[in-house]
Amino acid sequence: MKALRYYGRKDLRVEQVEPPQDCGQDQVIVKVSVCGVCGTDLHEYLAGPIFVPTKPHRFTGATMPQILGHEFSGTVVAVGNKLKNYREGDRVAIQPLVMPLDDYYAVRGLNHMSESLGAIGYSWPWGGMGEYAVLNDYNVAKLPDSVSDEQGALVEPAAVAIHAVHTSNLQVGNSLLVSGGGPIGALIILSAAAAGAANIFLSEPNEARRKLIESWDICTGVFDPTNEDVPAIIRELTGVGVDVAMECVGNERSLGTCLESVRRQGVVVQIGLPTSSTKLDLHLLVSKAIQLRGSTCFPIYSWPAIISLIAERKLPVEKLITRSVGLDRAVPDAFEVLTSRENDCLKILVRPTN
Repeated sequence: MKALRYYGRKDLRVEQVEPPQDCGQDQVIVKVSVCGVCGTDLHEYLAGPIFVPTKPHRFTGATMPQILGHEFSGTVVAVGNKLKNYREGDRVAIQPLVMPLDDYYAVRGLNHMSESLGAIGYSWPWGGMGEYAVLNDYNVAKLPDSVSDEQGALVEPAAVAIHAVHTSNLQVGNSLLVSGGGPIGALIILSAAAAGAANIFLSEPNEARRKLIESWDICTGVFDPTNEDVPAIIRELTGVGVDVAMECVGNERSLGTCLESVRRQGVVVQIGLPTSSTKLDLHLLVSKAIQLRGSTCFPIYSWPAIISLIAERKLPVEKLITRSVGLDRAVPDAFEVLTSRENDCLKILVRPTN
């Protein structure tokens, strides 16, 4: 089968690899339909290896070269003999986290915090940018006919966004600043609107992304931080600052914008992953009594609820999709495009099979 494999910084190769021959008793084999390119994939491409292990992973044993891809959907083509709830032909969305099910965090319902955490597409022998993948039973959730393959591939980033909104304790009627209008920032805007946020503001330097998100008619204000004083504008519009600010870039200046824009005793949630150390204005943090929280991944049991939101058209994740490309063109037409200064795309999907 064909697969896009990661060998290191700026080194992605479409190669022929052995397809899975069988699966474990509690596993399935999935034929991949479509896979999204994530911002974390782009970090890995430009500055990695970060999450892809260079020696065998402590839990999964996986190491480079790694088939990338963790935002994907597919169709079950083989089922382990212990599984009763899945059949060949089931369409599924993939929950990519893999970890022990009996460690300190798992027994407390916090599987995503495991110190032995691995992930399909980073530290698992299979990934969504290959034609087939072997997955554990807890890695797949059935899709109803009302949810497309493309929507199914966006359940994973939607889970990241919804978990971040829950982490912020956003309340109905609250105001929100999203700093960074990439896929996660855009999904946070959709999720916060569904959760009842009254005023949503976006700070994003990319003009194409600003225009796209502005066209959704959700945001109260959309600003360019390269030539506008975003915190000053927000204070003028709100009087005291926003209730919640979410940093979705992993950028020091972006975090500073959030700290300056939030009201006293407001909440700042850090979601973006920086690739270098970041300075934090502790005086601002203390003097405003800001609650600074980190948000990572998602509860692994959240897929059915998110799929229901999509099926009921309460979370229109398909708004993010810019285009799809074939696997052979994934590097020039997806990775290179998404990491260029002229990028005008939000979410590009890769199709491993025709």
